[in-house]
Amino acid sequence: MIQILHPADDTGSPLAAHLSDEADTETAGAALAATLHAGLVIYLRGDLGTGKTTLVRGALRALGHTGKVKSPTYTLIEPYVVSRLNLYHFDFYRFAVPEEYLEAGLDEYFAGNGVCLVEWPDKAAPYIAAPDLEVRLTVSGPGRRMEALALTEAGRTCISKLHSGLNSPPQ
Repeated sequence: MIQILHPADDTGSPLAAHLSDEADTETAGAALAATLHAGLVIYLRGDLGTGKTTLVRGALRALGHTGKVKSPTYTLIEPYVVSRLNLYHFDFYRFAVPEEYLEAGLDEYFAGNGVCLVEWPDKAAPYIAAPDLEVRLTVSGPGRRMEALALTEAGRTCISKLHSGLNSPPQ
């Protein structure tokens, strides 16, 4: 069961929740899916194995995607056309230098009307678009701690909806 540890507030503190297991991480992804709209950029931060792709899988399942969801570690991007959105899942873990982002021509995705979910965004800095929302996943006992931090007004709207969704997860 997802436990809200700290709701986001007007001081800029992040929404924090404890995710007990993989199912909770997917449920959190489903709650995130309800907040998504065209043009959002979301950074997904966390060490290897903390559940970034599992969170994306939960979002995609909630949006109606029934196929495989894998980390785009080798392909850099996995595009999905789901529900009402073009969703782009990026993973820049393998970048040796940030200029690889420019060489790959990925900046065009961030100028469009899709939703960009980005793993390892630091590997593309300073070239990558700034995020609206940052989601951090860390190991916490047998589960994970998720923190969601709004960095724009669109991000603050997402946090509010995410908090509501985590308090009443879909049945």
